[in-house]
Amino acid sequence: MTYLDYQATTPLAPEAFDAMLPWLRDGHANPHSAHREGRRAKAAVEVARDEVAALLPPGGRVAFTSGATEALNWAIKGTRGPIVTIATEHAAVLDTAAAEARAGRALTVLPVGRDGLVDLDRAREAIRPGTGLVAAMLVNNEIGVIQPVAALAELAHDTGALFLCDAVQGYGRVPIPPGSDLIAVSAHKVYGPKGVGALWVRDGVALEPLLHGGGQEAVGRSGTLSPALCAGFGVAARLMRERAGEDSDHVFGLFGLADTYLGGWTLNGSIERRYYGNLSAFLPGLDVARLMSDCRDIAFSAGSACASGSGRPSHVLKALGLTDAQARSSIRLGFGRYTTQNQVIDAVLRLTAAANAQRTVA
Repeated sequence: MTYLDYQATTPLAPEAFDAMLPWLRDGHANPHSAHREGRRAKAAVEVARDEVAALLPPGGRVAFTSGATEALNWAIKGTRGPIVTIATEHAAVLDTAAAEARAGRALTVLPVGRDGLVDLDRAREAIRPGTGLVAAMLVNNEIGVIQPVAALAELAHDTGALFLCDAVQGYGRVPIPPGSDLIAVSAHKVYGPKGVGALWVRDGVALEPLLHGGGQEAVGRSGTLSPALCAGFGVAARLMRERAGEDSDHVFGLFGLADTYLGGWTLNGSIERRYYGNLSAFLPGLDVARLMSDCRDIAFSAGSACASGSGRPSHVLKALGLTDAQARSSIRLGFGRYTTQNQVIDAVLRLTAAANAQRTVA
């Protein structure tokens, strides 16, 4: 199997697995207990917290969560006032914001251009005094486009609003601008385990709790933490920091290879403002379901894994102005640390051959 779906999830780093194993096997104590073994588990959680925080701006606190979906829900539901966000955001933002709107909170969803980027003039018109929260994704999970997060944060602060950055796809890969007030991240997108994420909260920012209970986390999140998951996240974050340059150069080279061999396909989103571990493109008339069947030993995506099986064309690709047919003729290739050049070349050649065979028959 050739795995090219790194935006859906990344392979678990061996170092992260090794860090988790002792806590899965022997370290069963509750990290919120006061006895010696509980304190030992808590120490492991705090080491992990520091590692996760090292890739985030100074002046804030990291609260571990069950994942980025919880973190984003908490950030949105824990604030007040009108919301401004972008049409290409993840469903965890758009659906949560829509739920808040149904409860009476004003909501503005900004459009994007064909390049996937928000128009800052439109954003300036929408982000007015009285706005409570502006939410934007740093790196888009479907098309890899990098939004002007720093400029959006500045617009938010000029009107007294808070700024939420969904940094799930960009964490450890793209610098996170220091202007954010809330930042959501996830372990399994950075070679860590599934089931753990974090919300970074700037000092002085108060959030209403999403989960009520013991309030174990410093900023008000309730629930017993898993030392194993936290330890794996911490090591994964440390590796992202240590290997940042190497990983970046590697995916840039893989993107160039894939783009070279994908003759005739049209790239979705900006070519310049993007994370190069993500390549989304469409080929007119392509039956993606058939392509997946013909190339079933290549793991790639027709869009976001979070919306797979819905039968609807991607809301992200539709927001770019693609027709339903073009959106349904798009694929997403995601690669990263453990992808080889030969894997990319072989996979793209096979995908292209299978796609061309479809068109010849048609």
